[in-house]
Amino acid sequence: MVIPGFDNTAPPVQACGLLNRFGSNIIHENLDFTLKSEEILGIVGGSGSGKSVLMNTLLGLKIPEGGKIYYYGCDRSRLNDRERAAMNNEIGVLFQGGALFSSLTVRENIMVPLREHTDLPEPLMCELADMKIHMVGLPAHAATLFPSDLSGGMKKRAGLARSLALDPKLLFLDEPTAGLDPIGASAFDNLILDLREAMKFTVLMVTHDLDSLYTICDRVAVLVDKQIVVADRLSEVQNYPHSWVKQYFGGPRSRAAQTAGRI
Repeated sequence: MVIPGFDNTAPPVQACGLLNRFGSNIIHENLDFTLKSEEILGIVGGSGSGKSVLMNTLLGLKIPEGGKIYYYGCDRSRLNDRERAAMNNEIGVLFQGGALFSSLTVRENIMVPLREHTDLPEPLMCELADMKIHMVGLPAHAATLFPSDLSGGMKKRAGLARSLALDPKLLFLDEPTAGLDPIGASAFDNLILDLREAMKFTVLMVTHDLDSLYTICDRVAVLVDKQIVVADRLSEVQNYPHSWVKQYFGGPRSRAAQTAGRI
């Protein structure tokens, strides 16, 4: 990744002393977070702990009430319009459910960011969209289908294809395997691994899926008590001395995932 003004040796994303609140309800307080280059990092936490709020804040969809967020060493609040546009073009997002435009075909959905952020001719945009459809494992005929014609797994892959339209270096995934059967979830996990190897991007993933954590995550960050209390390899995280961590990683489902050899 080469963006003028950015330090390409610095962490892709870093939060320092983050404060998020809704009225008097404090969601995050003095939260520190670092995403390392080309890693897949999973964020876990209890319901209401603010995982999606954190992701939206790191994406710039929510402005924090305090603290700093850095992209490749640059304070996001100090970016000029050109730098912010360049940074946004390096970020892909897969929202839960895919968030596809229902009135557009799969190909047209993937072409949306190409239309908005490039001046490419129409035939080339179509060609790039079809290439992304192939990359995520969808059949060629899916290009002309509408979201209502797709299964849950196909919608996830179509949403992923759109998130990759601009070849981003940062990929944010919000519960990417939610709603998928075990076979579909496993296939999606393997797809992310293959694409990370091919495209060399960095992944931040909010998930409850223990199989995904054990299968593809280089590190796991635990969000409890309004902070990231630990971010490390799973072998270290699961032994962290916190009651929620012990309950989450010490339960029967976690033990089953470990026994299956996903640690």
